Amino acid sequence: MQMSDDHPPSRQILTPSSLNRLVRDLLEDALPLIWIEGELSNVARPASGHLYFTLKDAGAQVRCAMFRPKSGWLKFRPADGTHVLVRARVGLYEPRGEFQLVAEHMEPAGEGALQREFEQLKARLGAEGLFDPAHKRPLPQYARRLGVITSATGAAVRDVLSVMSRRWPLAEVDVLPVPVQGREAPPAIVNMLRRASASGRYDVLLLTRGGGSLEDLWAFNDEQVARAIHASAVPVVSAVGHEVDFSIADFVADLRAPTPSAAAELLVPDKHALQRHLHQLQQRLATLERRRLQSRIQRVDHLFARLQAQRPQARLTRDHERLANLHRRLLGAQREQARWRRMQLERVHARLLAQHPRQRLALLQRQLAEMSPRLRQAIERRLERDRLTLQQAGRALHAISPLATLDRGYAILFDAQGKVLRSAQNVAEGTPLRARLADGELPLSVAAPPVREQSKKR
Repeated sequence: MQMSDDHPPSRQILTPSSLNRLVRDLLEDALPLIWIEGELSNVARPASGHLYFTLKDAGAQVRCAMFRPKSGWLKFRPADGTHVLVRARVGLYEPRGEFQLVAEHMEPAGEGALQREFEQLKARLGAEGLFDPAHKRPLPQYARRLGVITSATGAAVRDVLSVMSRRWPLAEVDVLPVPVQGREAPPAIVNMLRRASASGRYDVLLLTRGGGSLEDLWAFNDEQVARAIHASAVPVVSAVGHEVDFSIADFVADLRAPTPSAAAELLVPDKHALQRHLHQLQQRLATLERRRLQSRIQRVDHLFARLQAQRPQARLTRDHERLANLHRRLLGAQREQARWRRMQLERVHARLLAQHPRQRLALLQRQLAEMSPRLRQAIERRLERDRLTLQQAGRALHAISPLATLDRGYAILFDAQGKVLRSAQNVAEGTPLRARLADGELPLSVAAPPVREQSKKR
């Protein structure tokens, strides 16, 4: 089989699908996420929720798609002619072989630059101390004159005036008209702030306007406006846009209110609440006055009573009452003393009767009659006990008595005085003695001096 020259065997053949995939891979590898700025056209949002549009400038255009759910996260409504800034991936729509961008984020082109400028100014002024809480001044509790710096035809001034007239009609409110949007707004606001501060007429100034985009509110992010607020001799309240909107003026002002209506409520008191407070104070004052009057009346009554007490007739009456009271007390004391004496006499008489000789003799006779048999029995028992004791003592004494020794042939010598002679010394010749024997006594007389035992031994 012959091979055709149109299809050499070394040549690689691609299909449209493979070629599209190759181009898609090359694009995605070469161009990751990019930021691109342009004008929207052909904006379409089908029922699927995806967003399809064309991004163009003066010389070219490119198809774009933004798929759910990211298309639902947008903070604005895309429309033809809107200048936007898009973060996207470069890709290829393979069914038609068309180059396209797949968007992941989209914002109005002007807001991104403005937001960066806002952050830079905020950081610089904050570093200078314009936002320092130490510089914030308290608002007057009851402001008499207020200057409202805003557009004379805007909804904000109507809201402020409505709230103030409803809450505190006594306040004098001057609307100080200025443009709140565009190039002429910042110098006009600065000039009005300086004039109002220098006038000395106002207790507080309110700088306000209604909501809008960042670009609409940009006049309140101006550096000169911020410095004019900081230099104001009068406290400044800022209420710019809605509650979620923040401006440089909000950070520099002495107080930031989320909305113009809220600012009006912060600047003036509520007349109904103040009326209730005044009513409560009146009630408290009336109560205090009533108590004070009662105290004074009581003091006057006390002083009158003291004065009455110092009158001679009153003193005589009081002394007479005191004398009568003392007389009653004396009579009572006398009666009590007589009763006590009578009781004492009765007790002594009873004791005396108890001690009468007849009573005593009868008592003693009864006691004697009762005790005689007992005494006789006691004497008999005592005699019997003593007899037994004497017998025992006699037997014991006889056991150790010298008489028992005499029975064994011994004798006891007594001198003339009846003392037992215990030694032969100092006994003179002719000295009378008595010898006690077992059966009697013998009178003796010393015939010769006694012979000492020691002399015999010599």
